[in-house]
Amino acid sequence: MAPLSKRSALLIVNPNARNGKGFNPHMRSILEEGGISLIEKSPQGDAAISDIIETTEGIDLVIIGGGDGTLNAASKGLVKTGLPLAILPLGTANDFARTIGIPADPAEAARRLPTYASHPVDLGEVNGHLYFNVASIGFSSDLAGQLSADAKKKWGKLGYAITAARILMRSELFTAYLEHDGMTEKMKTFQVSVGNGKFYGGGMAVKKDAAIDDGLLDFYSLEIDHWWKLLKLLPSLREGTQSKWDDVRTFSTTEVVIKTKKPRPVNTDGELSTWTPAHFRLRRNAINVYRPQPAQ
Repeated sequence: MAPLSKRSALLIVNPNARNGKGFNPHMRSILEEGGISLIEKSPQGDAAISDIIETTEGIDLVIIGGGDGTLNAASKGLVKTGLPLAILPLGTANDFARTIGIPADPAEAARRLPTYASHPVDLGEVNGHLYFNVASIGFSSDLAGQLSADAKKKWGKLGYAITAARILMRSELFTAYLEHDGMTEKMKTFQVSVGNGKFYGGGMAVKKDAAIDDGLLDFYSLEIDHWWKLLKLLPSLREGTQSKWDDVRTFSTTEVVIKTKKPRPVNTDGELSTWTPAHFRLRRNAINVYRPQPAQ
């Protein structure tokens, strides 16, 4: 699809995102000077975002100003309408924006937006809930449950680190059962992650060469016997090279089912959305996103 020009966009800015109040008249002018006319609407909570997308008429695309949680809330409406997505990174982590090469500075992202073309990307799905980046069971879900919206907004990545350290020291292994590619496996794990994109958790990488349009879900399981061993793994988790460790199980697939002895919460893009048993599948080319030209 051609770059943006003379298009009408629905602009949704999450005022509760960490930098949500950073959207200002200057950024609005940048978009309008780039040939984008704006219809601005403010959602009363994330739950209303998809409804706004589905009911707004006369638009060619949706611009979301927020973080990964706001994008997650918009996913259902984007899939249902087929409208392409553009992003202003105003959240805490902005992992999806990082995955597709959007500048971290919101004003610079607005400036470049009219030059981007639309490209299809995949989505992950677990128990009917869509996600952009990574879904996790275990430590990350415990973190998402404990990290309040106020803490994320006030402290940003520092809030993640403080809460993570507290939860880490009391985390324990749990038993999980995997069903994928005709196999059933039992494991004791600290965390299970199923990635659709590359980055999550403020810059961690699910796999070094993962891509948002590669048609694969990337799985890893941290099968360490004590939480302090995670400290040794951290550099690899940031680089996406965790597969080199013997106590990390990894594979790529398009569908996987994870069962646990008792229901455990599933974290999708930083929000608790469902419980185990968890049925993951890939939604190939689910939406179109305005982004820099993907690497070939």
